[in-house]
Amino acid sequence: MNPSKWPARAVLPIAVPGLKFVFLTILMTGMLFYFGWTATASVCLGLTLFVCWFFRDPERLIPAGENVFVSPADGRVIIVENLPFCEYLDVPCKKVSIFMNVFNVHVNRVPFDGVVERVQYNPGKFINASFDKASVHNERNALIVKTAADKKFAVVQIAGLIARRIVNCVQAGEQIKKGDRYGMIQFGSRLDLYLPLDFEVCVKIGDKTKAGSTVIGTMPC
Repeated sequence: MNPSKWPARAVLPIAVPGLKFVFLTILMTGMLFYFGWTATASVCLGLTLFVCWFFRDPERLIPAGENVFVSPADGRVIIVENLPFCEYLDVPCKKVSIFMNVFNVHVNRVPFDGVVERVQYNPGKFINASFDKASVHNERNALIVKTAADKKFAVVQIAGLIARRIVNCVQAGEQIKKGDRYGMIQFGSRLDLYLPLDFEVCVKIGDKTKAGSTVIGTMPC
């Protein structure tokens, strides 16, 4: 995890955690061309382009509406269900899971305004994030958030089979705003949402989502 603050707007169209990788590959490419190793430099140039593409960080149009709850991640909805108990909220809740593959934008965004009550990090395994057991066994980082209407929800970043780096840039006690960037999971992963039982979900399994712009549902007042 990384406690560094994430800018409200991207200075470059590259995610902050990816800048060091971009600069490194650019440096390597330049050195290889300088020494005349053209073939290797061309491969490194291709790698540089891939790294820039993978860490892309596009701006998003955040939907208006006081109770509109947006997706925290790009990906595909793989779970929509009710749970009798949730370890993060300690009450029955609704769960929505979004699977991110290696081709998705990996920047995570705040789904709804609120105050972070606590940040809960759990070390764990790196099994395929599309499996149900990933919610329990994989490395994960949860934000438990209280809204202005005293409703609570949790958004959980889960590392996957390839993902080995969870980045979180917010801390307990911090006010967060819908649509703001707050972290990312590198190289494919999953986001779980734990929501109040009276939350109105408007997505279904198989739907594609975009962080900050796809509406997941309506948060009750």
